[in-house]
Amino acid sequence: MTDPTFGITINRSANEATTASKAQMSVVGICMPIDKAASAQQGAFDAAFPLNTCVTLNSNDTSILALCDQDGGFIDAIEGINDQLGSYQTAATLVVVRVAEGVDDAATMANITGSSVSKTGIFAFLDAGPDVGVFPRLLICPGFTKAHADGAANPVLTSLPTVANQILAQVIADGPAGLDEFTDWVEQHAGMRIIPVSGGVYATDSSGASVLRPMSPRVAGLFVRRDYENDGSPFKSVANQTVYGIIGVEKNLRFSLTDGSTEGQQILAAHGGIIVRGESGDDFSISDGGYVFIGTDNLSEESVWDQYHKVRGRDFIELTVLRTVRSYLGRYNLTTQTIQSVVNTISTICQNRQANGDILGFRVRFDADKNNASDLRAGHIYVDMQFEEAPVFKRLTVASRPYAAALDATIDEILAAQNA
Repeated sequence: MTDPTFGITINRSANEATTASKAQMSVVGICMPIDKAASAQQGAFDAAFPLNTCVTLNSNDTSILALCDQDGGFIDAIEGINDQLGSYQTAATLVVVRVAEGVDDAATMANITGSSVSKTGIFAFLDAGPDVGVFPRLLICPGFTKAHADGAANPVLTSLPTVANQILAQVIADGPAGLDEFTDWVEQHAGMRIIPVSGGVYATDSSGASVLRPMSPRVAGLFVRRDYENDGSPFKSVANQTVYGIIGVEKNLRFSLTDGSTEGQQILAAHGGIIVRGESGDDFSISDGGYVFIGTDNLSEESVWDQYHKVRGRDFIELTVLRTVRSYLGRYNLTTQTIQSVVNTISTICQNRQANGDILGFRVRFDADKNNASDLRAGHIYVDMQFEEAPVFKRLTVASRPYAAALDATIDEILAAQNA
């Protein structure tokens, strides 16, 4: 249709700031062997959990989970996650990769480690986006990250950061219980995408027996809960959160809020996470009762990124910017309005996070020093995005001193009353 000679022409344009498209940060990726339930048919089980293939499901999908051994490690991981869900939460979203169980732990860990070339084991997560429509951002291999022999690093945990770096995920790694063993283990691994936790927990199986289980699924469940409480944003620490569904810990660590020489405090100093029991009669304990997780750090060697919520928050904002601004590419010409719309869109994302208390402040601008005519001609702009994540409240020092002014005020009050 041509424009009228005498009339009105309406041109639609959506070249304005775009509503943010939030990244999903609470999807849990589980890679491990899965035992089939004795009553389940092998064909149905294999179809539900094909080897080395991403499968997505909700943690309350009883029809699928009924195919698995109810006392096996996989179902325990699901139970451990579900136990931590908060009010109004019904399930966590999972991406599961089943691997074959080896003849021993070393062979099983080799299967979990898999191959980056054939995309087996943990490397199957790299195809989760195109295969099942979502990337897991919390990775666990329950019970298979702490074993190490002759001082060697754990092969699964050595490879997991490679996967996590590519999909912007965090690895919750089960480590040994006890300071000496944990410290030796930590020294073999590093990276801002590894969240180490020390020791296991005791839970009950279907017969009511107490069984030692990994801590990582429980901590993953805490992240799912905290993200949900924060409108899906991963800026909150899971420290000082009650862990539900456990009846004990592998090692009862001595812990005091005021004494850094206790074993629990020393594991925290080594960037570990611990679960301690509250004591109603102990003024120096973390709580009056229950089991509480304490841990704020990852294994980053850079102090800027050694708090895991900062890394997760940075990932969230960058992924949200990526998901939101991509709608401009190729759709609009690079005009002044387009550039300003992009800057405004990114600013709005940061402004919302500051209003939510997730970041302390930000600055987003079209940087004159980084943009030039040749880049603009090629359709390329540079936007400088700066923001500072709010640090977690880890330590309080209170100066307790006498207050002499109160004595003078008391004297003045007595004299005033006496004169009256």
